[in-house]
Amino acid sequence: MVEGTVGTGGAGAGAGGSGEPESSDSLRTFGAVVQGLREHAGLSREEFGELVRYSRHTVASVELGRRMPDPAFVERAEEALGNMGALRRAAGCLARQPGLAAWFRQWARMETSAISLYTYECRVMPGLLQSEAYARAVSLSVPPIPDDEQLEERISARLARQELLSTRRKPPCAFSFIVEQAVLERHTGGDDVTHELLDRLLDMSDRHWNVELQVMPLRQPVHAGLDGPVQLLETPENQWFAYSEGQKNGRLISDRKEISVLHQRYAKLRSQALTPEDSRSLLTRMRGAP
Repeated sequence: MVEGTVGTGGAGAGAGGSGEPESSDSLRTFGAVVQGLREHAGLSREEFGELVRYSRHTVASVELGRRMPDPAFVERAEEALGNMGALRRAAGCLARQPGLAAWFRQWARMETSAISLYTYECRVMPGLLQSEAYARAVSLSVPPIPDDEQLEERISARLARQELLSTRRKPPCAFSFIVEQAVLERHTGGDDVTHELLDRLLDMSDRHWNVELQVMPLRQPVHAGLDGPVQLLETPENQWFAYSEGQKNGRLISDRKEISVLHQRYAKLRSQALTPEDSRSLLTRMRGAP
């Protein structure tokens, strides 16, 4: 599932990108406020980055409106720049969908209130689980290659969506991910990027009780997911929808019969994949490999 971020939305988002990114005046305005307060404080981007424990590159991306600031950035920036409350209030007004392909936006809006979200992926790591370096590698793998501004916008959209995993959501969403082992064995971006991704997955399984991750082993003679990736979503009203994506397009599915079939397939995939515990053991072994 590419999850439609122009150039690597959710999973890989077609990495080449389809659809036009949604501009975000609120991101640019927030960035300008951060930059103005930083300069008023007499801090360079590098000095400010040290205070908020983010790289100079990340600070620049936020100030230029190319990256959605995560909650930790907002809190640390607030403290470093006088603790006036301005950044906290401004962060609540940020648009959450920069860089999302038009055909993915409806699904993205539904995700924000979902109480269950199931994802099977056989191409790339789902966007909600990607590290920044992995997201960058995926974006640069599939033509047409984005320019620097497009790249930052896509990565910002990807990382911003990861706020959906928070256990502070009321009610929190229950996530199930089934990912093919081959996705990790491919070593997209190289060994260092893969090791960082494995670290992220292991850390996530420790910190997020609402996230269940299963790995589908390389050898699985009977496989219910041969028709490709799929996502299933449950709304607060207990309605189910599905989302299917291919190259340069995506389809929202609401037909009950189709969703029933996809539920049957996903249930079968869960039984065929490694258990969450065995999946974690596999990830640990892979991470420890030279």
